Amino acid sequence: MAIFGLAITTLLGCSRPDAIAQQHQTYTFASTPSWQDEFNQPGQPDPAKWSYALGDHGWGNNELQNYTDKIENARVEDGNLVITAIKEKSGKAEYSSARLVSKGKGDFLYGKIEVRVKLPKGTGTWPAIWMLYSENNYGNKSWPDNGEIDIMEHVGFDQDRVHGNIHTKAFNHVAKTNKGNNVIVDQASEDFHVYSCEWTPASITILVDNKPYFVFLKEAAYQWAEWPFDKPFHLILNIAAGGNWGGQKGVDDSVFPQKMVVDYVRVYPLAEKK
Repeated sequence: MAIFGLAITTLLGCSRPDAIAQQHQTYTFASTPSWQDEFNQPGQPDPAKWSYALGDHGWGNNELQNYTDKIENARVEDGNLVITAIKEKSGKAEYSSARLVSKGKGDFLYGKIEVRVKLPKGTGTWPAIWMLYSENNYGNKSWPDNGEIDIMEHVGFDQDRVHGNIHTKAFNHVAKTNKGNNVIVDQASEDFHVYSCEWTPASITILVDNKPYFVFLKEAAYQWAEWPFDKPFHLILNIAAGGNWGGQKGVDDSVFPQKMVVDYVRVYPLAEKK
C-alpha cells in the first residue's frame, strides 16, 4: 500500500520459474517461526506484538477512513484477528477502520512471512498486507527510497484479483516503474488463503497458497536505489476505504461494514545456505 498516490501497478519484474527455482536452491527457511501471532487471546490485539497507526489525514492516497484503536475496528475473537471497516463518522472521516503495525515489536531482516486471511469485498474496499522499512537509512530517509514490499493488495472493484509489488527509489508507481504482478484467487473473500513473501539477500518472491507469481531478483549492479531490502522491515495489516486506487470506481456504502479476518501471522527466519 504505497505511501503516495497509488495508481494501477505496472506489471514489470520477473516471474521466471527458473529464477524462483534458483532462489530455493540457494536459500531456505527455518521450520519453526521466530515471530508469530495465532490470535488465541480474545479482545484487543496483543500489545506486545502490534501497535496502531492512527489518523484521518488520507495517508498520502486520499483515503477516506479514520484509523482508530477501537475494539470495533480491530479485535481478536474465535481465534482470528478481525479488522473491520465501518461506514460511520469518525474524526474528520466518513469511515473508520484499523491499521496494525509491528514496528518495534516485530522487525525482520529476511525470512518467510505467511499470513492466512479471508478478505473483505465490495467496491471501495482496499485491504493490504505489506511491509515498510523500520530504519531510515537511504536517500530521502523516507518513501520510496527505503523500500516497500506489498505481500497482498486487493481492490474491491476487481474482486478476487490480488497484487504483489515492490517499491524503491528506482522502481515505484509514481515513476511508472514499479515491479509487481497479480493473480486471480478464487473465493478470496469467502475462503481463507495464505499470502506470503520469501525474502532473501538475493530476491523477493510473492506467493499465494505456496504458489509463487512474482519474484524480484537483486541484480549485480543494484545499489540502494534499486535494492534497499538489506535492512529490517515491519508488517502492516489494514483496510482502507476509497483512495486513489481503492476508490477508482467509487465507494459503495451499502457493502459496509467489511472485515478482513486473519487466522495467523508467522515469520520464519532465513536459515543457513544449503
